[in-house]
Amino acid sequence: MHYDFGKNHFELFSLAAAFRIDRERLDSAYREIQSTVHPDKFARLSDAERRMSMQWATHANEAYRTLKQPIDRARYLLALHRVDTQEENNTAMPMDFLMEQMELREAIGEARAQRNLMALEKLQTGLKAQTGMLLERLESQLDVAADYAEAAQSVRKLRFLEKVSDEIQDAIDIVEE
Repeated sequence: MHYDFGKNHFELFSLAAAFRIDRERLDSAYREIQSTVHPDKFARLSDAERRMSMQWATHANEAYRTLKQPIDRARYLLALHRVDTQEENNTAMPMDFLMEQMELREAIGEARAQRNLMALEKLQTGLKAQTGMLLERLESQLDVAADYAEAAQSVRKLRFLEKVSDEIQDAIDIVEE
């Protein structure tokens, strides 16, 4: 048995390194790898071989989780191109985007205070649409234009939207109690 830990996540699953991927192909390749390297198949082998199978399975699981999630896949693609999204230390955003986020958070607070489930669900629907459009733009930035600086900015925006989505869900959970 030989496994090349030097392969990137896309190579591991025989996929092109692109934001747009064939999810069925990813799922199928993942299942095939798991059936080959699952630690249970190595239960009767030496400790070293069992450890190696565990490493293979762990690497495949991590790669699959990364490629399955669009934002994680974008981060990974950018890392392959040596672009750091700087999500932790670069919070600079266009003023119109920041204003939209402030207004959205204000609307969430008002809807939560009024226990207005319909308003929260409407905000959630609007946010999903905004996220979808941004994901489409990200796909174009990565797969068509190879504009990695703009793609990194889109990933940072998506991170903001994830946090707002979590706030909306938390508010919905509170209102539904």
